[in-house]
Amino acid sequence: MHDVSLSIGGRAANAVTSFERHDPVTGTVATRAAAATPADAIAAADAAADALAAWSVLGPNARRALLTRAADALDARAADFVDAMMSEIGATEGWARFNLMLASGMVREAAALTTQIGGEVIPSDKPGCIAMALREPAGVVLGIAPWNAPIILGVRAIAVPLACGNTVILKASEQCPRTHALIVEAFIEGGLGGGIVNLVTNAPADASEVVGVLIDHPAVRRINFTGSTAVGRIIAKRAAEHLKPVLLELGGKAPLIVLEDADLDEAVKAAAFGAFMNSGQICMSTERIIVVDAVADAFAEQFSAKVDTMPAGDPRKGNTPLGAVVDLRTVGHVQALIDDALARGAVQANGGRSDGVLMPAQVIDRVTSDMKLFRDESFGPIVAIIRARDETHAIELANDTDYGLSAAVFTRDIARGLRVARQIKSGICHINGPTVHDEAQMPFGGTKASGYGRFGGKAGIDAFTELRWITIETQPGHFPI
Repeated sequence: MHDVSLSIGGRAANAVTSFERHDPVTGTVATRAAAATPADAIAAADAAADALAAWSVLGPNARRALLTRAADALDARAADFVDAMMSEIGATEGWARFNLMLASGMVREAAALTTQIGGEVIPSDKPGCIAMALREPAGVVLGIAPWNAPIILGVRAIAVPLACGNTVILKASEQCPRTHALIVEAFIEGGLGGGIVNLVTNAPADASEVVGVLIDHPAVRRINFTGSTAVGRIIAKRAAEHLKPVLLELGGKAPLIVLEDADLDEAVKAAAFGAFMNSGQICMSTERIIVVDAVADAFAEQFSAKVDTMPAGDPRKGNTPLGAVVDLRTVGHVQALIDDALARGAVQANGGRSDGVLMPAQVIDRVTSDMKLFRDESFGPIVAIIRARDETHAIELANDTDYGLSAAVFTRDIARGLRVARQIKSGICHINGPTVHDEAQMPFGGTKASGYGRFGGKAGIDAFTELRWITIETQPGHFPI
């Protein structure tokens, strides 16, 4: 078991009480973490506000150097991150190491952005007026990160805001407090202490109150949240009361379209990876495989054979591609979707009952739009195969969802693929690639119930800075009064 403290102003801080996170596989206590009170959360926001003046005026190359040191400190904690993710969320070692690799890259990309926070001189109609558009730090940024890709999403919540000269508060997930605490430890070791980076952990029952006081704090000027659509709506409403911008990356129901001219071998590989990496617990996970009738039977047979080679097992043994799901609630939710689909005429191609949180990969064929599996986000090791009459019908099915985060289309005709991609209503679409794809420099985000705003690269600069108009008059003024 590991103990986790709050981190306020660069120093460890205890809370009056604590809460426990249990290993989903063994049931033993994995982490005991400080349960922040609203007063603790306010103290973290105050510390971030106090650190803002000095950090926001630090030169870009100085910020770059410190962020680079933080990335090195993250890499040095690889073994600790693997252990934390295995014990807190049942992740495989491969998923943990991929998380760390991408997260470290995100910090290095953020470091490279420090000299790209530019402005412009805009021609003015007023004689002698020099008009400039400048980007300046927004203030204190509250980042709220989930458990499923905890290093990637914890780092993403704070790295670009820091590069832009903001100070930050990371509100850790109750399901992986140690994993998120390791991120903050690395940033502080890299030189971003003294309130530049702060950590708040809280008991599940206190989440609403703790997040509420952080959103309400006058120093907090931006909020970013990755998580469920239901919680995202609550956060957006609370922030709207203060007219504070929010960046939301929420749920998904990603479609992968397989057209009749697709390379089925490539489509099968991408669909299996997209559906079952991290047991389907990724916002971009392939949840609906939409296959045109002409190749549907061939694809389904080949895909089912591939999935048969992908068992679930104890992540610590390291001999299965699927580890554990995060909790038994996920097992129950996925099983309910299966039961509903089968009762309505779907066919189970792969799967079976779970052994606790060790849930086999589930493939449900002949899913139709009247089934819950077609519409409800599953966020588990299950994928639906849906048959489409033709390309037009496939696009209609892909867009028949409240969500719009990631999508994919497979075809040997690249022009056709681009035409289809342009018709799919999603923030991200990949042609001949999986729905699960993330890179630090890309504009990441969704549409509709998947949220709004973009993380990553220069889009992140837009999200975490204020754009100001400043003028300089160089000639005597002439006014009508």
